[in-house]
Amino acid sequence: MKKLLLIAPLALAACSQSEPEPPPTPTPTPTVAQPRALAPADLDLSTLGAKIVGPQGPEVETVLSAGNREIGKMTSFVACPEEAEVCVPGDMPEGTIYTYVHRVTLADAPAEEQEAQPTEGPEVIESAPTLFRMTQEAQGFNRAVGYSNAQALEALGSEDAISITSDGGQLIWRVTEGGGWKPGSTITFWWQSTLPPAGPADAYLLEVNGNQAVAKGPFPAEEKPAGAPRPN
Repeated sequence: MKKLLLIAPLALAACSQSEPEPPPTPTPTPTVAQPRALAPADLDLSTLGAKIVGPQGPEVETVLSAGNREIGKMTSFVACPEEAEVCVPGDMPEGTIYTYVHRVTLADAPAEEQEAQPTEGPEVIESAPTLFRMTQEAQGFNRAVGYSNAQALEALGSEDAISITSDGGQLIWRVTEGGGWKPGSTITFWWQSTLPPAGPADAYLLEVNGNQAVAKGPFPAEEKPAGAPRPN
């Protein structure tokens, strides 16, 4: 009887040792999306139709200020395709492409800064970044984007002076060549979306000479799932 009692615990121990432990569940590692380079296209106003008329009219103007100083101005509008004589998003057919246009003009440099600028020597862009970008994801973006080549040549000294990337869905126009953005000059940036604007939003930012200014301009609302009602 004593032998049987000794064998039973040993049998149980052998069974427990023979059962392998389940492997640990792997922990997923989040993947960080890298900025994507986009091919810029020249601005062709002849391909645009009527502008959307919002509460502020067909164009939205905003002053770009950094601290107590005005560093520029931005005028924006959104247009339907060229065949549209009137652009009312609620009346446009499904699949309409809307072109967002932003005309940015730098303020004239103060007299003391103009005197300090060299008149000769090689052209070198300033060490501080010069860029125009979004601060929100470009909803409905169809990968059509660019700027005015002629204005870039006038303001920066090169038609190819601007590179465009998409970082986290936000579009960034960055000056990478030339002699820097000339004060008082204008560059027009554009991009396209399958969504109309929801209204002016603080969704843009200008950075030049180390100064940053938030810009208010037309911007689409977050894209809704299929079957949801379209904005008026």
